[in-house]
Amino acid sequence: MASLGLPALRGLLRRGSRSSAWQVPAASWSRPFGLGWNEPYSVRYASNLDDGAWHGMPLGGFGAGCIGRSSRGDFNLWHLDGGEHWFGTVPDCQFAIWECQGETKRAHALATTPDRDASRDGAAEPLKSWSWYPGSTEDVKTGTYAARYPLSWTHYEGVFAAAITCEAFSPVIPGDYQRTSYPVAVFRWQLSNPTPQPLELSILVSWRNMLGWFTNTDASAEVHFRDDGSPEHNYAPAIGSSAGHRNRWVDASGFKGLILDGQRSDSVEEGQGQWCLAVPDDLEGVEITRCSRWDPTGDGAEIWGPFASDGRIPDSNNDRASRPGEQVSAAMAVKLTLAPGESREIPVVISWDLPVTAFASGVGEWRRYTDFFGVDGNNAAAIAAEALRDWMSWRERIDRWQEPVLNKAEIPENLRMALFNELYDLASGGTLWSAARPGDPIGRFGVLECLDYAWYESLDVRLYGSLALLQLWPELDKAVLRSFARAIPASDDTQRPIGWYFTQGKGRVEADRKVRGATPHDLGAPNEMPFDATNYTAYQDCNLWKDLASDFVLQVWRTFTLSPTGEDLSFLAECWPAAVEALRYLKRFDVNDDGLPDNGGAPDQTFDDWPLKGVSAYCGALWIAALEAALSMAQRLHLELGLDTGDDQHAFGQWLEQARSNFDDLLWNGEYYRIDAESGTPVVMADQLCGDFYARLLKLPPVVSEAKSRSTLNAVREACFEGFKNGELGVANGLRRDGTPLDPNGTHPLEVWTGINFGLASYYRLMGEKKTAEAICSAVVDQVYSGGLQFRTPEAITAVNTYRACHYLRAMAIWGLWATETNWSLIPGAADQPMSSESTPA
Repeated sequence: MASLGLPALRGLLRRGSRSSAWQVPAASWSRPFGLGWNEPYSVRYASNLDDGAWHGMPLGGFGAGCIGRSSRGDFNLWHLDGGEHWFGTVPDCQFAIWECQGETKRAHALATTPDRDASRDGAAEPLKSWSWYPGSTEDVKTGTYAARYPLSWTHYEGVFAAAITCEAFSPVIPGDYQRTSYPVAVFRWQLSNPTPQPLELSILVSWRNMLGWFTNTDASAEVHFRDDGSPEHNYAPAIGSSAGHRNRWVDASGFKGLILDGQRSDSVEEGQGQWCLAVPDDLEGVEITRCSRWDPTGDGAEIWGPFASDGRIPDSNNDRASRPGEQVSAAMAVKLTLAPGESREIPVVISWDLPVTAFASGVGEWRRYTDFFGVDGNNAAAIAAEALRDWMSWRERIDRWQEPVLNKAEIPENLRMALFNELYDLASGGTLWSAARPGDPIGRFGVLECLDYAWYESLDVRLYGSLALLQLWPELDKAVLRSFARAIPASDDTQRPIGWYFTQGKGRVEADRKVRGATPHDLGAPNEMPFDATNYTAYQDCNLWKDLASDFVLQVWRTFTLSPTGEDLSFLAECWPAAVEALRYLKRFDVNDDGLPDNGGAPDQTFDDWPLKGVSAYCGALWIAALEAALSMAQRLHLELGLDTGDDQHAFGQWLEQARSNFDDLLWNGEYYRIDAESGTPVVMADQLCGDFYARLLKLPPVVSEAKSRSTLNAVREACFEGFKNGELGVANGLRRDGTPLDPNGTHPLEVWTGINFGLASYYRLMGEKKTAEAICSAVVDQVYSGGLQFRTPEAITAVNTYRACHYLRAMAIWGLWATETNWSLIPGAADQPMSSESTPA
């Protein structure tokens, strides 16, 4: 879809223009409006999250909270409480269209008939006076939903005489550390009259006052174990709470709208603040009517009757505070007439100002956007005003950054689509982005491993999944690694039961939460104090993991060398002491002094249900690459900053020499690397040479020879990809050389891990095997985006149509394709330096 310049876009808001037939935008995921799935993927473990296939693209900036609208038109995803998840349709949060052509009138709310109101128990038939939009069938299409993050489009056809499309987006823009944090969604309505007669049209936007809903009412946030052995905490949001809600009109320079407000504490608390609905006040020939309160618990006739009659709603500015149990919604209608052949654009903005994210009792953070709008929770209108003023420039900037990828025709279109759409998790992955503070100039940042494993920035997972953040928002990637650097020297001797032993029937085994010098697995969970209390997960004792220290060192060197903003020596120096401590801690597990840490028999690496024993190919290759990275760090810091790194260089050099001399001897079997040196497990491990990929990506000395790399990749392709379901699902984690499973009931070996597949494909691509790389990626992308897993990409899929751990961070590893494909500087904006929050008045 070609973009228009700002003058042309502004003109469309005020005058007519002919439009061509709508087409699905390039490199977008699309689906007929309202058409369901015959056999979508279902969850593998009953306790894991499965909301069903009706997921659409999220709206809202990073860490601001986000909302999601599906391909059947309902708003159903509500990630407005940092790190927490609530999914369900609120029917009165909706758009509607009224149309009059001569004597013919029609009106539809722009979603298929809701099953119920998820915010109200026992509400079987919500808003029964409303006319809902018909969904598509296999034979008749009534519209199309398409998404190319952060843009989505809903095109309506065959129901109204007018041509109607709604484009929705938030200002998620690489390198912009201000607008990317905004809690706002822009809905760009494009209306055209292809008929020979005038058409009267009206757009209705209605919204429930949901203030106070999104906060946990369970003060204990009790932790317990699922059936898969992973910990989870109770989450009981205050859905439906309504006492003190009040809505009112707002008229300000540049816009008209409605403010949805609520009760306030002396200082604003989590869930408190404002919502705002707004449209420009200078649209020619447009009539705006507003109703500040109506009852969404009845049949909806008080709003729908007048709207369906003449496209207006009753003007009312009643700001009475609601009583306990009394629900209240607000609505606004925008009415206009289109001459034959005329087109108009009407922007509608929904913004929210919920400035606090709360964690453990009494602990919370201001969200990043408060650096620019203040912390009193009264700024929803100011956010909406900026959106109405600047949305066209935001839209152009999104076009500019997406253009290099869109134009890269040698990358198949489905993979270009996935490059964009897998970024959704940066907004909806329970994202935390706090306000700036001393030492954190753009705040602290984190994305959950996933909603089932709800802890931030699992280091083994982000080794793959953070390649997108590095390329597009590199300062956020640095912020995460700074948090890990601070956590490595910390300790916490609190004893915790380790979940894996329960699943194995081995009883209660406890371990320290965090040992000094151990690289933490994660940065903590939203029910505690993330960033300050780390190593939340207790499925395994992560103090014993053999990949985390290497993962940290490689990511620090990667971010230093590959950041589009250039090399940052101060960042490298800040992380250096932690890198040294982490590597020295990991070396303790070299039980036979051969230069290589030994795995201990219990799963102690990212494949945390897969026991390895002795030196392993996966952990050993990462260790060698990390030592090479550490030596490069030490040399740069000594030469350019004068740091005394001699002792560390000597130790790392000795370890590296030993490790290199023993790695092949212990693990090479003549065709590929054995999974480990002591278990005797006869499988081809798909991701055995992740460390070699990282070394080559960072232009460090490779871990293995090119001949052995290619031989290994050939064995992986034949056994784990082509030998597993004919390559239709992707690469299985580990199979015998002939493609058969070692254990037909195995867990990790028989799963296809989306992020591991994307990372492995990047390795093939780096080695020049582009055809294999694209085949692997295409298999996984096709399963995700045809199987009802879009915008909730899981960690793992299986051959029996099940998945595990949706909304998974590692899947952003698909950006490894771009890292190996081209010059990152081609992404406009990514290299921009973050503006100081101090330069913008709050």
